[in-house]
Amino acid sequence: MPEGQSLGARIRRLRRAAGMSQSELAGGGLSPSYISLLEAGKRTPSPDVLRQLSERLGCAPEHLLECLEPEERPDALQAELRYAEISLRNGDPAAALETYTAVCERAGAAGYEDVRIAAEFGAARALEHGGRLEEAADRYQRLLDAPDAGRGSVPRLAVAVALCRCYREIGDLAHAIELANQVLEEARRLQLTPTVLGIELLSTLVGLYCERGDLHRAASLARTAIEEAEGVSDRKALGAAYWNAGVVAHRGGASADALPLLERALALYAEGDDARALARLRNAYAAVLMRSEPADTATAKAQLLRSAEVLADEGSTVDVAYCETALARAYLLEADPGAAREHAGRALALLGTGHRLETARTLLVLAGAQLHTGEAAAAEASCERAALLLEASQADRQAAAAWQDLAEILELSGRQDKALWAYRQSLRCLGQQGDLGPALRGRATDRAGRVGP
Repeated sequence: MPEGQSLGARIRRLRRAAGMSQSELAGGGLSPSYISLLEAGKRTPSPDVLRQLSERLGCAPEHLLECLEPEERPDALQAELRYAEISLRNGDPAAALETYTAVCERAGAAGYEDVRIAAEFGAARALEHGGRLEEAADRYQRLLDAPDAGRGSVPRLAVAVALCRCYREIGDLAHAIELANQVLEEARRLQLTPTVLGIELLSTLVGLYCERGDLHRAASLARTAIEEAEGVSDRKALGAAYWNAGVVAHRGGASADALPLLERALALYAEGDDARALARLRNAYAAVLMRSEPADTATAKAQLLRSAEVLADEGSTVDVAYCETALARAYLLEADPGAAREHAGRALALLGTGHRLETARTLLVLAGAQLHTGEAAAAEASCERAALLLEASQADRQAAAAWQDLAEILELSGRQDKALWAYRQSLRCLGQQGDLGPALRGRATDRAGRVGP
């Protein structure tokens, strides 16, 4: 670029050479005032605007694009996005967030909407990776609410999957299910054929129904996900479908059916390059191994230790917490409550003080370790807190199991009255209520209200 010739000066020179006024150069969404600001150097146009202007001025687009400052060119910003992605994959969400945020601001100022949206999506992923789930959910929600034309190269389905994932982990299962169904229904109305992202969202919905305890609906959708995944011939999509189908079978008490489904998923993921997803899948596989009959704790621990090694470098804080909780459960099965407490403590520290679905499951393992070491009161407190967290997340079947665990702890402590209360809480979570309940309560009230014999 000739010394002293800015982009604005070059546009002005070319316009005058073509005998055009600023009004004649404007048009197609560009106002004469914008052209004036552009020539004065007070606006930085996007590459699309420059291509539009180059066509009217009769020059090659590169003749104008080369006038942009090197650090503000789209290719330079894209390079920084790639650097941020590497930071995220290498387990440094803080560095990734800093880079994504800077690119987002610069791309927005320069009018590169596609780059800005990609950076915004990256920043949300970095927040999620660092365990800042509420902040991540807010960013994902803003992206999802943006019009299609303003979302750039980030597909709506990808944002929906990420947002559902956040809502699941913070225990808002009802909102996550509503959102997943809404976006899937939109895709059906548009008569879109099954896509990899669509199957991923469907598989996510399977997991959400499973967490909430709606196993019949989860199993039905899991079959649909497998059928659709087989139709698109994508190994990762098929692996995700098998993964969630296996989890549903396990939650339904069919661990023997769950294991082959998860083993198929493992084989498919092992052929790809998503080490983080493979490690998370190993966590799920280990959980089933530990609850099979008989439990295969040795193999489960081997899977978890492999998973922990990968997730230490590439996993999010929630990923690592899941692994730590599973390791705590493995050590508890091996009658090593000290190691179980240590791993459960690490998981709780990673999960933080916010409402997290995994916190409840970690507390249940901690309660088991506390019971092993004779800390009945602490075990009761951990178990009751876990049950209340699960209820708050509307994970009713899991809450029912937690209340039952508490009832059994109370029975061991000889506290029969409170144990009975806990059993009733378990039945309530399962929707069980006797037909005579209201009448009996009325009878009790009537008797209590009488005066004299």
